Amino acid sequence: MANAREIQNRIRSIKDTMKITKAMYMMSSMKLRRAKQKLEDTEPFFYALQEQISSILSRFPEMHHLYFDNREKDRRELVKKKGYIVITGDKGMAGAYNHNVMKKAQELAKNAEDYHMYVVGEVGRHHFAALNYPVDETFLFSANNPSIHRARVITERIVDLYNREELDEVYVIYTRMINSMKEEVEVQQLLPLKTRQFVRQELLDKVQPSEFDKETLESADDWFLIYPSPKKVLEKLVYNYVTGFIYGALVESSASEENSRMMAMQSATNNAEAMLTILSIQYNRIRQAAITQEITEVIGGAKALKKKKKLVR
Repeated sequence: MANAREIQNRIRSIKDTMKITKAMYMMSSMKLRRAKQKLEDTEPFFYALQEQISSILSRFPEMHHLYFDNREKDRRELVKKKGYIVITGDKGMAGAYNHNVMKKAQELAKNAEDYHMYVVGEVGRHHFAALNYPVDETFLFSANNPSIHRARVITERIVDLYNREELDEVYVIYTRMINSMKEEVEVQQLLPLKTRQFVRQELLDKVQPSEFDKETLESADDWFLIYPSPKKVLEKLVYNYVTGFIYGALVESSASEENSRMMAMQSATNNAEAMLTILSIQYNRIRQAAITQEITEVIGGAKALKKKKKLVR
């Protein structure tokens, strides 16, 4: 059984650890609020982009575009070259946050014939590299402090690979925070975009790719002129939309990571407090036992001294 000094050292060590977990909890709390605010500030702009894309596609449903899933070439391809953008954290101590994202990415990679990984965050990068996954080693991006600039750089890289047909499909794997107690790993197809997500279903059902029914389109909305061309405008809008989606995924992942870290630090603090309670009880018992033993020894010594005095008399 540990003595009083050993228990005191353990209590002191746990209290020092609690200071760290409480400080990390407070830091994650501030970062979480900042990430939520970033998302709220930029959401209106990207929702407007989505509406503009939807408006153009609704008026030109017969148009085949590089960034949408309505091209004949895409339908003929049997094996797709897939790219997975996996968003993880730069450090641990965040519960199962990194594990869940990496597990989902591994499941998707297992069912893909031809794929490549583009990992954001040090934890995921080291994990997949150690397991010999095809990770792009030049794709070096931090998960901390997501920004529009970083999202644009990632978009330029991914869109360039897609344009050069080195990738046929691009997916983003990230964590979405549903509430303070629940998070889910999301998998979203980034390229090519799905036309049905932007165009009203009833319009797609009425207009076939081989037909061009002016009356059907007029019933949906008025005609208007797009300069220089619908395809050029759509290309720019899609680029900004992809940038916005990646930025949103980075911010959402950052918020989820900080929320996971908050819960982990809160759990660690609660466990430390429970351990302190148990150790305090043990320390008090040992201390009481030591005091009792000292009293017993003093009483025994006094009795022995008293007997000795009687014998001398």
